[in-house]
Amino acid sequence: MTTSTAEFKPATILLADDHDVVRKGLRTMLEAHEQWVVCAEAATGAEAVRLTAQFQPQIAVLDLEMDDLNGLEATRQIAKQNPETKVLIFTMHDSDYLIRQVLLAGARAFVLKSEGARILVQAIHAALEHKPFFAGRASETLLNNLRRDPVANITDREREIIQLLSEGKTNKEVAYDVGISVKTVETHRTKIMRKLKARSIVEIVRYAVREHLIKP
Repeated sequence: MTTSTAEFKPATILLADDHDVVRKGLRTMLEAHEQWVVCAEAATGAEAVRLTAQFQPQIAVLDLEMDDLNGLEATRQIAKQNPETKVLIFTMHDSDYLIRQVLLAGARAFVLKSEGARILVQAIHAALEHKPFFAGRASETLLNNLRRDPVANITDREREIIQLLSEGKTNKEVAYDVGISVKTVETHRTKIMRKLKARSIVEIVRYAVREHLIKP
């Protein structure tokens, strides 16, 4: 059953997407609903975090692939710094790993752009009712893959190291960037390869590209 506009609660919304045309289209569509106001727009993840702190919106709609700070890390920071703001992910990427990480990072909803604006509106309405919302693709992932995926237990630190290694950095450079010893990096690298069943750095890079930790 579709919720009518009259039933929608008032909302202040932040939009974060690196495509201006997407933000403008979403703004027009969302503000067509009575008492829904887009209070800020961001083109990067870092800008989304800063504007969320400044405007304190009830809802933050974030794309995942943005410069400066990706949507996943922006979600983590917003959830930590502004827990009253409910983060909704609106993206074209449907990686199982990303869906799980978005949930763990504190997002209240995951909607694919291919699922359309109507589903996003439903997700915002659910968030205002303090309910999580995961549409078709995300629901399937959470139900079918969370417990059986062999890489579900990749930690945040391991994810960070995967990203740095995939960018071509040596163990020494990773150790410097992360602030740990080279020996600790080597230990993490061994665990990562075991968890991913990877036999080389090339396979780690393929995983990082597939899961959008780095751009291809």
